[in-house]
Amino acid sequence: MGTDLKELETALGHEFSSPELLVRALTHRSLAHELAQADGSKESAQADNERLEFLGDAVLGLVVADALFTLHPDWREGELTRVRSLLVSRQHMAQVAEVVGLGKHLRLSRGEERSGLRRKSTVLSNTMEAVMGALFVDGGLEPVRAFVCRHVMGEAAERLALELRSGAALGNYKSALQERLQAAGAGAPVYRVKSESGPDHHKRFLVEVRLKSELGQKGKPLARGMGRTKKHAEQDAARRALEGLANFDGQAAAAHDAGGAPDFGPDFESAAEEKEQGAP
Repeated sequence: MGTDLKELETALGHEFSSPELLVRALTHRSLAHELAQADGSKESAQADNERLEFLGDAVLGLVVADALFTLHPDWREGELTRVRSLLVSRQHMAQVAEVVGLGKHLRLSRGEERSGLRRKSTVLSNTMEAVMGALFVDGGLEPVRAFVCRHVMGEAAERLALELRSGAALGNYKSALQERLQAAGAGAPVYRVKSESGPDHHKRFLVEVRLKSELGQKGKPLARGMGRTKKHAEQDAARRALEGLANFDGQAAAAHDAGGAPDFGPDFESAAEEKEQGAP
């Protein structure tokens, strides 16, 4: 193994007992096909990293899920699921690959080298997963856990959790609002189209979100939102409701501790109306 791969081993925190596993994890299919054409070997054609990528994807998901479950006993299933999804996403794993300098170690064909494939996030993230698979085959779960703890988790998990709680991540304000209200014992949000305007090719929908009690009764309005589709208007309404709820965290927590639902009251309705007036 060359000095450059020893450098990568240091970044990964693991010395391979079977170095050929790491070499294979770094081998893009373009190089495997190029080598197969050169020597006519079927083995060369199959010596790319795609099988290790398949394994690494599964192992990475397991290790991240286990870490989140252990480190955050207060998180609900929705938070665990979405934070795991974001941590193992193509975008995040490409960032991890850049941190450890994985790109310069990729083994590509001459044609793909010239095309700039070495810098593409998809290739970086896929190769990072293949390296996770190689780590698992060579050393079991422990080197994967150690790498995930250092480079995949940490501050990224906390930041993503905060974004999810505020509805910022992926613009999923509806899910964030539902989880926020359920945690406060306030019931579920209900969305209703109040009006629509404009021609068919340029519709504008006004949607109101209200609380729905366990008895099925519609409670006080939380906010209204607008959008070019019902879905976008619902997301906008949920976003505005979350902004209003941010001012009532103390009241919601007190009501939850007392075993009841928070009373948002006229002050909250006034805040909701002010936000509605600022709707686009």
